[in-house]
Order: sequence, then C-alpha cells, then structure tokens
Amino acid sequence: MESFNKTSKHNDETLVRNRDNGNFALGSPLVSTILGLLLFFGIVTGYVLFSGSDVHWGGLLSMLVFYAAVYYIGAIAAGKKGRNTIGDMMVAGRAIPLWVAIFTMTATWVGGGYISGTAESTYSSGLVWAQAPWGYALSLIIGGIFYARIMRRYEFLTMLDPLEARYGKRMAGILYIPALLGELFWSGAILVALGTLFGTLLGLDFQVSIILSAAIAIAYTVVGGMWSVAFTDVLQLLIVFVGLFLVLPFAFAKVGGLESTVTAFQDGMGSYANLFPPLMGWTDPDWGNYYWNWWDYALLLIFGGIPWQVYFQRVLSAKDEKTAMWLSIIAGVLCIVAAIPAVLIGMIGYSVDWSSVGASTPENASMVLPYVFQYLTPEIVSAIGLGALAAAVMSSIDSSILSASSMAAWNIYRPLIRPKASGEQLQKVMKRIIILIGVSATLIALNVKSIYALWYLCADLVYCILFPQLTTALFYKGANKYGAIAGFIVSLVLRIGGGEPILGIPVMIPYPMIEDGVVLFPFRTLAMVSGLITIFIVSYLTRNICPPMPLRNLQKEKARQQQIDPTA
Repeated sequence: MESFNKTSKHNDETLVRNRDNGNFALGSPLVSTILGLLLFFGIVTGYVLFSGSDVHWGGLLSMLVFYAAVYYIGAIAAGKKGRNTIGDMMVAGRAIPLWVAIFTMTATWVGGGYISGTAESTYSSGLVWAQAPWGYALSLIIGGIFYARIMRRYEFLTMLDPLEARYGKRMAGILYIPALLGELFWSGAILVALGTLFGTLLGLDFQVSIILSAAIAIAYTVVGGMWSVAFTDVLQLLIVFVGLFLVLPFAFAKVGGLESTVTAFQDGMGSYANLFPPLMGWTDPDWGNYYWNWWDYALLLIFGGIPWQVYFQRVLSAKDEKTAMWLSIIAGVLCIVAAIPAVLIGMIGYSVDWSSVGASTPENASMVLPYVFQYLTPEIVSAIGLGALAAAVMSSIDSSILSASSMAAWNIYRPLIRPKASGEQLQKVMKRIIILIGVSATLIALNVKSIYALWYLCADLVYCILFPQLTTALFYKGANKYGAIAGFIVSLVLRIGGGEPILGIPVMIPYPMIEDGVVLFPFRTLAMVSGLITIFIVSYLTRNICPPMPLRNLQKEKARQQQIDPTA
C-alpha cells in the first residue's frame, strides 16, 4: 500500500509538472487545442456534407490550423504563474513590455474591418473617402500625447473609471451604453469582413464563417484575458504585414504595375482619387454639400477614436506613463503603414478588367479584397493573404469583446449590483459577459452586411457622446454630475435627430443640407461640440448645489479604507 501511495503521488506530481509546463497532459493547452481543432473540423465537415457546399478543403484546413495556433499561444500566455487576478485579466498586471504593447495596440486597430473597409471604400468611393486609416492613426497619436499619460497616472482599470470619479457610478453606468454599442458595432464589422472573405475564397457559408471565427476568439479570451490577447496580437500582426505586402507584387503584375494602376484610378475617380477634398470643395460641383459631410466624418474618426476601452485597456496595461504615451504614438504610425496595401488593393480592384481574369465585377464593394486575392494571385499567395485577414480579424475581435466585458464587470456589476464582490467573483462574471457580448456581436454581423457602414457607426456614438464626457472628466476640474447629464441629453438628441439609415431611424430635426433623405450638414460634430459646451455651462451654473468631485482612483481609495488589494 505504501509503495502504491508513493507511486500515485509521483504520478500526480508528474501530471502537475506536465500541466504547468504546457506538455501533453490532460487539460493542458496543447491537448485542449488539438481537441478543439478536431471538434471544429468535425462540425464544419458535417455542415459541408449536409449542405452540399463546394468547399476549398486545403484552405479551410490551413485556417483551422492557424486558429489552433492562435488559441494555443493565448492559452500558454494565460497559464503563466501569477496571472490569475482580475487585474491580470483586465490590464495584464500593468506589466506588458513596450514592444508587446505596441504590437497589441496596432493589431487592435488594424483589424478585418480596417483592412477590408479601407479596400472597399477606396474601390467604391475613392481614396478621399478612405478616411479611417489616417483618422484613427491621428486619434492614436493625439490620445498618446494628451490622454494616455493622465489615464495611466491615476492607474484606472477602465475608461469609465474617471467618469465614475467625476460623475458618480450611476452616470458611469449610463455612459456604458454608448461604449458597449460602439464595441458591438466594431466587432460586427470585423466579423462581416471575415465572413465575406471566407465565403469568397473558401466557398464556406457566410454565417458559418462568422460563427466559427467568433467562437475561437471568445474561447481564448475567456481563458486568459489581456495576457492572451496581447501575446496572440504579436503573432497576428506579423502575419498581417507579411501576408498583405506579399499579395501586392502578384496583383500588380495582372494590372500592368503600380504606375498604370494609379493612373487608371486617378483618371476614373477624378478629385476623389486624392487623400483630401479640394480646398474650396463646397464650390466644386462634384462635391457640394458632401464637402461638409467629409469633414464631419473626418473629425468623427480622429476624436471618436480616442474614448474607447479597447484603446485605454492597452494604455492602462503599460508599466508607466512614458510607455503608455509612446506605445500609442508608435502604433499610430504603424497603422498608416498597415493601410497602404489595403488602399493599393482597392485601386487594383478598380483598375483591373475582371473579365480578363475570368471573373465578373464584384457584386458588392466589400468583396473587392477577396476578389483580388482569389483572381489576381497564385493559390498559395491567396491562402497567405487569407491568413493575414483572418489574423487581423482575430486580433481585433478578442480585444473588443474583452474591453466591453471589462467595463461591464468593473463599472456596472461591481459598483451597482455587488459592491463587495471579490476579485474571483468578478472574474467569473467577466467570463460570462465575454460570452454574452461575443454572441451579441455575432448576431449583429449576421444581419448587417456592410463593413464600412458598421465601421463608421461604431465611432459615431462614441464621438458624439463619450468624447465630450471623457474630455471634461479628465481636464475640467469643475465638471459635475448635472453637467454630465445635461451634456449627455443634448448630444443624444442632436445625434438621434439626424437619423440613421442603417438602423432605420428617420431624420427628426430639420437640419440644412438634406439630400435624398441623408443629412450632409455636420450634425455629428454639432452634437459633440454642443454636448461639450453644455457640460461646461451647466457644471458652472450648478457648482454650488452639486459640488464637483475630484478626479481620483476610486478603487485605490476604497482599498486604502478596507486595507485590501484593489486588483486581487
């Protein structure tokens, strides 16, 4: 019996060592990855056989292997010792190295919607309307210079923390709604991009592609939180850069080279082939009121790209203020570089004679990128390009889901539902919310087919409502709850009053410059500026009956009172 016990104990210790080292043991990342790969391949195979679809099996298998690699890296990153607190799950223990932080910040913005949407807009509307790459890049640079340092200085855990400090937990709960909608629409745009690409290149059903990708991202995000997301982003961004730039030489060879492509694009698009509209664009008959609409969207993308939890989650994961600033600025520059192949692919799609390569013109502008992959490159290059876009999708969808879930657990559940919740309880709640938000984003993607429409919409509410709230909370010492409420109402009314065709909301305020039922007047910027001014005025007028609260880290304040670790 004693011999048996010693043997049993030895086996148990060996099993634990194997598990901790990531070796081939039951429950290890390797085993769970292999089992997951077999499970998903079995599900897809069963669906294909049942539906009779004509699927490219080699490409499908390569995508599943790639997804398995991503999941495995995420699981390994999550399994490192000392990475099992709510602080680790949300901000990686504020210990992410600068190089990893730069990769994860860049990868988060350079998603499937970023790449496919840029190609789509360049192809259908001209380079001038491909505003998101340089708009979001500027937002990262401005955010790094002005916002990142102060957020990291106070050691907040989410973007809503300064709003809770200034305006109270209930107002922060209300402001979570536009933040959540922004993340959901962003995730939806990303999944639409992948579904379109998989459907074109692999012959896989649009819905199945979206569900498969969402399931993988949800799985490893639940397992490891911020550490998993950060380290998988490193792999994903490398694949994005290699894959997209590799496609270009082969595609250009089919359209006569770079110079002829750009010339054909400029001849066909005219003034829309430029990066910016004419200086006096409102007097140009080709532009008219659309000139003001262009500036409305440009400002939306620049300043609407700042108040995102998906952005501040990386800023707050940095080890210090300086790192937080530089990771944001450098990521902004890399975002511009990553957009170059997407823009060129859009130009190639516009310039090529599709009939000469055995294809019809893309029936939807969002399909131009997969068309270029499929018809203008060799099969192996097409597969690598597909892997690049799949990597871009995964690098953004996991970040967005984690961000929305972090705010829900930390700024909604903790202060409003269970103030005394422990770190372990918050982790459990957060993992459940990750699944719920992931499913919601998937449903949005299944019902809205335009990548760029979702892309603009996700920044819309954030720009109009959250930007003035966050800016005043951080930089205006006199901001109070009454000002925040008034600013929220003004911004919301002015924005909703302009209507939203994607959601079927009609125009309710008689703005000028309405053409074909669309408001070209820059009413989004009007809503943002009006909300900002309202917060200043109402806060000043009500300063005596509602004294402003100082900006502070509420969690550390509470921890000092209770003598506990706020991120334990």
